[in-house]
Amino acid sequence: MKTKIVVKNLVKIFGDKERQALKMLKEGKSKEEILKKTASTVGVRELSFEVNKNEIFVVMGLSGSGKSTLLRCFNRLIRPSSGEIHLNGKDILKLSRDELRKIRSTKMSMVFQNFGLLPHRTVLSNVAFGLEIQGIKKEERIKKAKEVIATVGLTEYSNQMTDQLSGGMQQRVGIARALANDPDILLMDESFSALDPLIRNNMQDELLDLQEKLHKTIIFITHDLDEALKLGDRIAIMKDGEIVQIGTPEEILSEPANDYVESFVENVSRGDIITASTLMFTNVKTVRLHKHGPSYALRIMREDGLTYMPVLDHEHKFLGFVKDEDVAKLKKENIKSVESAIMEDSPVVGDSHLAKNILALFLRTLTPVAVIDENRKFLGLIRHSSVISEIMGIDAQEVREIRQDGEML
Repeated sequence: MKTKIVVKNLVKIFGDKERQALKMLKEGKSKEEILKKTASTVGVRELSFEVNKNEIFVVMGLSGSGKSTLLRCFNRLIRPSSGEIHLNGKDILKLSRDELRKIRSTKMSMVFQNFGLLPHRTVLSNVAFGLEIQGIKKEERIKKAKEVIATVGLTEYSNQMTDQLSGGMQQRVGIARALANDPDILLMDESFSALDPLIRNNMQDELLDLQEKLHKTIIFITHDLDEALKLGDRIAIMKDGEIVQIGTPEEILSEPANDYVESFVENVSRGDIITASTLMFTNVKTVRLHKHGPSYALRIMREDGLTYMPVLDHEHKFLGFVKDEDVAKLKKENIKSVESAIMEDSPVVGDSHLAKNILALFLRTLTPVAVIDENRKFLGLIRHSSVISEIMGIDAQEVREIRQDGEML
């Protein structure tokens, strides 16, 4: 995946004794020590990370964690104290005012929490405003504004004043205005937090739909974990100006880096986030049709204590499961192929299938579930115990023991 933005050792200190505070920071002094000694506040502390092209990179943290400060460093609304931010290989912290103005007007746009619209202008005029400032001719900017207004579904409201619109519609205008100059990067600072919960959820869906069409690089700031998990391709969790973990939603849930992250995710519905790609076992023994016969299959199943075993063709495509007792019958009857024992309608899912849906599937079958790609190639296998352990947060071995005791399923 191509890297769009590279951040290196980024620091922002607020206060009159920035140089002294920077020196203390380099010496490893804490945020509290620096504040006490210099009356300066460490906003962000030695941050280094990368943002991939066309991903939604969510920065999440509580109030005061430094997430909004970080966002404003990207377009230099806030001047960093030290460090580097490379956009397409160029350090934007070293740009001249004219170069920075060009980046802001053509490469990077911001969507604000409070919409930031001009109430005395129509929707169309608001969306075209940035293009107007750039000196784009009226005919061209109106055409472009109408295109992005259509993209966010507000064509019929083009001539209305923005203060006549609902909060959700106003934020769509804000997004349209940000998209009008076709930027590579969208900076979104708590953009949906001022909206009612239902409208907020709808706006999250609309943003994901837009991303499917437009493929922008989006840096999205939020204090809401559910929002972060829903929107983020990757999530950076901040605390006291530092990033404590970066990962996909599944990585954050399955492998929290410390107690702080774990406290965030402990009440999350894991079944809505964890997918088959996390649950599946990839080191799975299989039977190859026309290569392995019943004798081979039965020997492997008995050695490994397997009741079911996946059968694949010569192209590694999944054909179905065979059961140990059915394979034993074939061997006893001296039949050389397992083909007749392959179970019809063996359950399969894609690697992005959610755990909660896989659990529902297990209620209708005793077999494991095969994970396949769009060409039906076998990727791995999911067992009952792994799904239950992920959703319930208990050890898989404990699940197996409970099932053996007849207390579950």
